[in-house]
Amino acid sequence: MNNKKIIVIGSGFGGLAAAIRLAAKGFEVEIFEKLDKPGGRAYYFEINGFTFDAGPTVITAPFLFDEIFEAAGKKKEDYFELIPLNPFYRIFNHEGKSFDYNDDFEFTLKEIDKWSPEDKDGYKRFIKTTKPIFQKGFVELADKPFLKITDMLKIIPDLIKLQSYKNVYKYVSGFVKNEFLRQCFSFHPLLVGGNPFQTTSIYALIHYLEREWGVHYAKGGTKTIIAGMVKLFEELGGKLHLNSEIKEFQIENRKIKSAVLMNGEKITGDYFISNAETGFTYRNLIANKDRKKFTDKKIANTRYSMSLFVIYFGTKKRYLDSKLEHHNIILAKRYKGLLDDIFTNKTLSDDFSLYLHMPTKTDNTIAPEGCEGFYVLSPVPHQASGIDWKTEAPKYKDRILKFLEENYLPNLRENIIAEHHIDPIYFNDTLNSYLGSAFSVEPILTQSAWFRPHNKSEDVENLYLVGAGTHPGAGIPGVLSSAKIVDNLINQAESI
Repeated sequence: MNNKKIIVIGSGFGGLAAAIRLAAKGFEVEIFEKLDKPGGRAYYFEINGFTFDAGPTVITAPFLFDEIFEAAGKKKEDYFELIPLNPFYRIFNHEGKSFDYNDDFEFTLKEIDKWSPEDKDGYKRFIKTTKPIFQKGFVELADKPFLKITDMLKIIPDLIKLQSYKNVYKYVSGFVKNEFLRQCFSFHPLLVGGNPFQTTSIYALIHYLEREWGVHYAKGGTKTIIAGMVKLFEELGGKLHLNSEIKEFQIENRKIKSAVLMNGEKITGDYFISNAETGFTYRNLIANKDRKKFTDKKIANTRYSMSLFVIYFGTKKRYLDSKLEHHNIILAKRYKGLLDDIFTNKTLSDDFSLYLHMPTKTDNTIAPEGCEGFYVLSPVPHQASGIDWKTEAPKYKDRILKFLEENYLPNLRENIIAEHHIDPIYFNDTLNSYLGSAFSVEPILTQSAWFRPHNKSEDVENLYLVGAGTHPGAGIPGVLSSAKIVDNLINQAESI
């Protein structure tokens, strides 16, 4: 056993992954979680016999989970089951016409042929370019810390060569001419909190990541992955404390001496890892006098991702004869205009684009027999918009359900027997996410790599950061990679 103690704040994917990696190396590790269940954004709700994953549902890059379990001498298959999906997504245009894609190149070409035969060659060229982007942007950079400006300077020639100065939509448009297909191949930044018209084209690597390793669903829901990780962590001797919110860090000589719980109890350790949202970590847990780099002004001047409005609902009938798949993306007639309203104008539009999750199409164990479970997600502006969600939420929810009933799920509202929703207030108040952003720091080029909050705090010597708001960014692959970075940094600190 290592005689050093590590305190982890938050039990999301980043916190759990870092805790497992370090516990496997013999460190004494304890996790303190604000909520009554582990998972952070990967929380879950149980309502009238239905189980709803609150957060991530798209599981990619399963090899990253393999690495975590192998670090402890275990296999992930002994803890949870991943089911590959086909197709990955069904994407609908505003008229309800659809496009499917998966990892079968010929299948995808046939789908493109239905919309724009002349774009097949362009798609082939686009696919060829995504491999070097993935190789540089993910394989070489995602699990490397960017702590010095020289780390950034080294990669600038590669970033220029890969045209990372272009946004994802513009990059895709250089290969694909059909407007709907451009949307189908450029929406991926929204999965990590980015605007396709503002996010660096490096994020085109998500398309390659999906095609190479597939899109998966965890049987029983994403919560089973969290449960499996918690089980492994506890098998390694780790301790998880639920309903244990950290109030503040007590800092002396640029080092955390203790983390103070809401009940006044002081927790000591040698290293502290925050899986809390980055803006919250600095603004709420560290006093102004102890922050030279991450001042309130710097945090306020950072651009944050959009928020989300999510409705979880279960029906007393099945919709297996619908045109829906497991993962569905329903695009509004306006693409750029709607994204401008969300990210730039910060207004709540009359129209919306939706992600509709229908997990019971794959797994009927998460709903009562003969029932169907869904969640529908709409990107919305974060709290800087000034939108009064206590007033707007019921109206917005009704508009979305009415739209789904009229276009995809007949007689929906009379069949709903379980329902819950979350909005920016939930992200702000329950998940402690600055401005109620759903993915923390927005993934634009000037907020990536070295420009992003570092994995090792620049203000506090024994504080490390994992999760969506630090390098490399949001999404399960990014968050798991941040844990790998912190694992390496702490072990390097120990070897000095």
